[in-house]
Amino acid sequence: MYRKELDNLIRSGQKVSALMLYGDSHFFIDYYLKFFSTIPDANVLSLYHDEYDFNSAKAHLSQGSLFGDQNLLIIKNEKKVPKRELDILLEMVRKNPDNTFLYAYYGDDMKTSAKAFDKKSGGIEVRMFPPFASEAKSLVMQEAQRLGVQLDGYSANHLIESQNGDLGLAFNELTKLQILGRPISSKDIDTLVYGVGEVKIDQFINHLLAKKDFRNELQHVLESGEDEIRIVTAISSFVTQLYLFYAHIKIHGIADSRAILGYKLPQKIEQERAQQSIKFKQHQYDAILNLLLENELKMKSSGGMDKEALLLATLIKLQSYI
Repeated sequence: MYRKELDNLIRSGQKVSALMLYGDSHFFIDYYLKFFSTIPDANVLSLYHDEYDFNSAKAHLSQGSLFGDQNLLIIKNEKKVPKRELDILLEMVRKNPDNTFLYAYYGDDMKTSAKAFDKKSGGIEVRMFPPFASEAKSLVMQEAQRLGVQLDGYSANHLIESQNGDLGLAFNELTKLQILGRPISSKDIDTLVYGVGEVKIDQFINHLLAKKDFRNELQHVLESGEDEIRIVTAISSFVTQLYLFYAHIKIHGIADSRAILGYKLPQKIEQERAQQSIKFKQHQYDAILNLLLENELKMKSSGGMDKEALLLATLIKLQSYI
């Protein structure tokens, strides 16, 4: 099934008891998951990622409803749930109308995982694709209206472009713009919103720190107008932020971006920073930051050197520390 058909089901008021959301748009997976999980007085069990446990899921759906409310099971995972387990959970939903099962799958094995949700099981599988540009603008403007943010079509497009087309990030940035209490201009977005150039650099840095081949992305960043010194300082800032997460987790056992940075990151990015930070040890942070500072100084003090060659050598050496 595609999203248009799901929208028709919603408009018709038909109850959806077992739903799998998957595909190339995590934004729409989250968007519809939030819609279908809003069940008043539901008895909810949410199992996210490594929290998934088949016995817990089965036990939740098998328990009776004493007061007429529903048992709602939500599974969010990048790893596929085995089909034999999905078959059992779907059968429990089919036999008990008080049960609802929502499965948000963020992985790549889409066809295999979706096979359990067929007509025989009573389940519905919906593949999500990224929205067209006009639809993305419409969604952002709807969310802006809901938040009381005064945003015209031009500014909505500018906001989406600043987030490299990621509607989840665009929605998060709208909450920052609420504080202005006046119509939002493209200049406001340039001033207050985390921009596309920085997003490109972050994507490049993530590849670098994951020990992946970063050369093509580095070339794209350089071609977008960023210079070598700016790239080195951006990497230093990113690694320093990771180290702050690392130290906070070591001391407090949790990651709290507000306590670490002074402002709250979107939950997904906060989790990514936390997971990334603990992959490195103290001596690796020391080596990486010293290398970056040393070569930043060389670039700033030597006018005639080949900065791009030095940058490439620095990044290759950095990866050897990981």
